Amino acid sequence: MEMNKAIIIAIINQKGGVGKSTTAVNLAAALGEHKKKVLLVDLDPQGNATSGFGVEKGNDLKCIYDGLINEEPLDKLIIKEVAACVDIVPATINLAGAEVELMNEYAREHRLADLLTPAHAAYDYMLIDCPPSLGQLTINGLTAAQYLIIPIQCEFYALEGLTKLIETEKIVKTRMNRDLEILGVLMTMYDSRTSLANQVVEEVTAYFGDKVFQTRIPRAVRLAEAPSFGQSILTYDTKGKGAKAYRSLAEEVMERG
Repeated sequence: MEMNKAIIIAIINQKGGVGKSTTAVNLAAALGEHKKKVLLVDLDPQGNATSGFGVEKGNDLKCIYDGLINEEPLDKLIIKEVAACVDIVPATINLAGAEVELMNEYAREHRLADLLTPAHAAYDYMLIDCPPSLGQLTINGLTAAQYLIIPIQCEFYALEGLTKLIETEKIVKTRMNRDLEILGVLMTMYDSRTSLANQVVEEVTAYFGDKVFQTRIPRAVRLAEAPSFGQSILTYDTKGKGAKAYRSLAEEVMERG
């Protein structure tokens, strides 16, 4: 009998400040509410997803860098139950050196995929929070994933740079990971009262069609505050509009993947 394999989703946009780590943390927590076992992999040297779940990034903390570069096994890196049904592989500033160090490694694009393989049967979902760049770490994320979620902020120049991201996705799909697909495009920091936000949604929908999630993540003070308390929005402001939006997104993700 074939074992269940985790659905692996990379959350990616090479632009910073689009709500990528916010989405990684809150989608993980929302899937956990559904009793889905989730592993969140923080692949961003800034470590925002790590601190978003209240993990202290001390010098002695083993992180994803140790798995990619020092070949530490995954089970030595996982921090259990940072939220209900959610485990995390943290990132520290050490990861910043991995871009350069990976350049000389054999089969460098597959390091993350190989690292995650032993845990496939233990999780329903693995979410990879990619860095805001298209370097070696992001290529590792794309090679390991089956699906991409692309968060796009509702602002001017929202589509700027996306052509390069889509090109990169196609190259990885052709050469390294034939299974890679876009699961969905997520509109973030959405304010329905502004004509700009609605115009951006129209433009993005014209470009991506039905890949755009119905759920839109609102611009909300509580969403911005939650990480500084080391909590997801689901526990920090459980009845607020941010929590409602990420619960809705989790429903869509489970339907699509």
